[in-house]
Amino acid sequence: MALFDVLAEHAPPDSLLWRVGNTPLVRLSRVVEGFPPEVEFWVKLEGANPGGSVKDRAALGMVLDGLSSGRFSAGKALLDSTSGNTGIAYAMIGAHLGFPVELCLPANCSEERRRILFAYGATLHLSDPLLGSDGAILLSRELLSRDPERYFKPDQYNNPANPRAHEETTGPEIFRQTRGRVTHFFAGIGTSGTVIGAARALRRLAPGARCFAVQPAEGFHGIEGLKHMPSSIVPSIWKPEELDGVLPADTDAAYDMTKRLARREGLFVGQSTGAAVRAAMDHLRRAEAASAVAVIISPDGGDKYLSTRVWE
Repeated sequence: MALFDVLAEHAPPDSLLWRVGNTPLVRLSRVVEGFPPEVEFWVKLEGANPGGSVKDRAALGMVLDGLSSGRFSAGKALLDSTSGNTGIAYAMIGAHLGFPVELCLPANCSEERRRILFAYGATLHLSDPLLGSDGAILLSRELLSRDPERYFKPDQYNNPANPRAHEETTGPEIFRQTRGRVTHFFAGIGTSGTVIGAARALRRLAPGARCFAVQPAEGFHGIEGLKHMPSSIVPSIWKPEELDGVLPADTDAAYDMTKRLARREGLFVGQSTGAAVRAAMDHLRRAEAASAVAVIISPDGGDKYLSTRVWE
């Protein structure tokens, strides 16, 4: 059974959770100078989800999987680690369905994301900022070990329902929105669920499409939400052999593109979008592509990052 087939058991068809997915796809025009018109760059605006990010899809998929399997039942709180967006999605879903949410996240996450989580009523446990997302993972494991009966831990880094949500929704949407013309797909690595799941769908629907993950060029970086796999705890859902490559993203270049997207395209997005767009452009420029229909995931909007270094 498809993950979202069980949504009707928990939310009426006119409720908020049915608005997850079916996000807009828009074409870039003013930041792509130097490319022929036959090379098209399209950005999928996941900030249009009700919780404001691409993580709404995976969070809802994992919650529904937990509910349908019986692992998540009345009286339990949801506990997981997050860099922010998945936590916001959990908190939104928890508020809507009526279950408590406790989240572990790095203490240096943006102030905006903390305030949003507080607004939804989530309980926050802050981890060592120097350990990044790995510190939040370790803290969540510690809390779970202290009281395992109290929590349902979706474990977004290792839950197959994470990429499955994107295989069932994100990939097919891209295929449909491009009318099957998609030739390239690019998405940043957080948990890796988005890029792996969507790529699986595109491999089936558009066998010629090439799929790439984007990660920070170095372990110590400033691109919130992205994970540098060689220096991190590697999620079990990360399957690089299913992709055509992993592309590096420089922090300063990501910041620059984020600003250009806002000031030249009117797209106010997060720095992980800037990283993915820049990586996609660099790749197609190196490949000297004469034609392409490239789709790039924009995980969220820029409003959660106004206090971060990108907008200093």
